[in-house]
This record gives sequence, C-alpha cells and structure tokens, in this order.
Amino acid sequence: MSLSTAIVTFRDRTTAATRRVDWLPPLLIRIVLGVTFVLTGWGKLHNLENVTKFFESLGIPAAHLQAPFVASVEFVGGILLLAGLGTRVAAALLTAVMAVAIYTAIWPKAEGFTDVLGSIEAIYLATFVYLAVHGAGAVSLDHLVVRHASKE
Repeated sequence: MSLSTAIVTFRDRTTAATRRVDWLPPLLIRIVLGVTFVLTGWGKLHNLENVTKFFESLGIPAAHLQAPFVASVEFVGGILLLAGLGTRVAAALLTAVMAVAIYTAIWPKAEGFTDVLGSIEAIYLATFVYLAVHGAGAVSLDHLVVRHASKE
C-alpha cells in the first residue's frame, strides 16, 4: 500500500467515524456558552449599577441603557443557546456584544494583537461566529422546528 493510499484510507475511516458524532460539538459549545452567559447575564442584571459604572468608565455611550441591554442579551441569549432555539440570531447578538467588549475593554489594554486573540472574549467571539454561521446542530429545537416545517 502506497503512502498516498494509506493517507486516503485513514482520512476516509476517520471521516466516517466522526460523522457519527457530528452532533456533539455544537451541543457541547451551546451548553458551555449557554450556561456561562446565563450566569454572566443574570449577574449583570442583578448588579446593574456597577455594570453601568463600569461601562461609563470604558466610555460606552448611554451606559445606563447599554448595561441592561447587554445583560439581557447575555441572559436571554444564554437561555436560547441552551435550548438551541434561535441560535443564529442569539449568536449574532452575542458576537456583537463580544466585539464591543474587545473594542472597549480588551483592545485599549492590549500590548499587541496576540493579547486580544488570547482573551476569553476573542474565544467567545469566534465561537459565536461559528454558531451564527453553522447553527445549533442536530440536537436542538432549531433542528426540530426546521424538520417539522419541512413536513408541512
């Protein structure tokens, strides 16, 4: 067996094996991020005065409006991610929240681009972009809704 044949055979076998569990990564991502953002959103909603002051310190305009909005997006977005319902919309909104967080809180303190890329906010942003583009996956209410709608 030639090296190229062995590589192709290995690729084909691993592809077949991983297709059987391709539902798992988006589910795990949604659970981890969903729980994280339910908790952070809940914490912000119950501490809006301090969140507003923090937003003001970052120079975020209309901090008194932005703080409850961001807290609500995080909390409700986290719930939607957990359910896998409206995942693309929730992920898009959370992507915007992370972009603003990076721009206002991370970037000014960063010594270089690698500091930004190494932040948890950048990891969240990249993961939310993935969910916004690829959706919730097979184990989700989104999937059930689409399946049900296609039968009508």
